[in-house]
Amino acid sequence: TGDWGEPSITLRPPNEATASTPVQYWQHHPEKLIFQSCDYKAFYLGSMLVKELRGTESTQDACAKMRKSTEQMKKVPTIVLSVSYKGVKFIDATNKNIIAEHEIRNISCAAQDPEDLSTFAYITKDLKTNHHYCHVFTAFDVNLAYEIILTLGQAFEVAYQLALQARKGGHSSTLPESFENKPSKPIPKPRVSIRKSV
Repeated sequence: TGDWGEPSITLRPPNEATASTPVQYWQHHPEKLIFQSCDYKAFYLGSMLVKELRGTESTQDACAKMRKSTEQMKKVPTIVLSVSYKGVKFIDATNKNIIAEHEIRNISCAAQDPEDLSTFAYITKDLKTNHHYCHVFTAFDVNLAYEIILTLGQAFEVAYQLALQARKGGHSSTLPESFENKPSKPIPKPRVSIRKSV
């Protein structure tokens, strides 16, 4: 938690950056996602192979299946989701070991489970096997799940704006060249009529 001055990048509001978001303000200062990370505790229900990518439908299928398969489990692991513009790390809450790390460019879809809004998931691409996996989590409450999804959306937007800035400035970016023109990228293309703030 730092007192950041004026943001170094300008983000589109959530309702312009992602089609399904009704809110108009991001939760965090962009610099927090650039220089630090937003950390959230959640339960990790597990991951499953996604045979056919169908966007939100794939995440919702995985959520339903993982919820059913973990109902009988006595103890579901608690993890810390650490979100930044570079991606998501999930860390064992007990021993602080990093369990997995997913680069933002390999995350394609994040959504809440419509049947249980405290459950949410995101899909990643495994670069070694070229398969997609859906990772499913349950937050301690619905509002936290919503905030995590919104923060993931903001991380996509920050990464996208940094890539644009790097292109304009001619600097080499930490993001690969293919970041912007990947067909399965999570960030929608800017609309033709972007509203300018007066």
